[in-house]
Amino acid sequence: MTFKVLLPLITATVICGGSALVEASKPQRPVTAATAAKPVQPRWGVFTAPDRRFTVLMPGKPERDTQIQKTYMGEINLEMFVAEPPNQEVAYLVVYNDFPYNYGQMTSPQTILNNARDMAIKTTQSNLVSQRNILSSNGHPGKEIEYVNTGGRITRSRMYVADGRLYQVMAITSKKQQPTLARTITGYLNSFHLVVKN
Repeated sequence: MTFKVLLPLITATVICGGSALVEASKPQRPVTAATAAKPVQPRWGVFTAPDRRFTVLMPGKPERDTQIQKTYMGEINLEMFVAEPPNQEVAYLVVYNDFPYNYGQMTSPQTILNNARDMAIKTTQSNLVSQRNILSSNGHPGKEIEYVNTGGRITRSRMYVADGRLYQVMAITSKKQQPTLARTITGYLNSFHLVVKN
């Protein structure tokens, strides 16, 4: 699962409701005797967005990519941050996009969240396992979903709408590693904090 593999999949799916979503493939890192014997444990730390509008715990410094996508709503700024711990079949991502002012003002947060959910399921050809409405720690509307694609990849995603922006906080892993990473993934999702604009 590499950053270069994830990026085209994200940029290809910025369509409905301005949403972006990600699908990942299995890591293709070589396994040596040293890495097989001693798995490297990532150092988790607080990552603050460059514009300081969110914080989240990440396993190491995430890679960043910025794209401008043309959609039916106009141009969408897409920002992605991804961290992939070595020797684990998991990727931790935060993806967000700003909406054109008109769209953000005219569309309800629940419509945006539902559109993002539907696009995630359709684009990744996945089955929805669970969903629930949530709120961020400071009261912004959100939705948590879990879905499994035909290749067995499990995605847990929390999406929030705040200040004209859709945030998607995701962890994508394999069925094999999901049981051992379940608590870590929950901790990661719980660590996401939106900073209210003044």
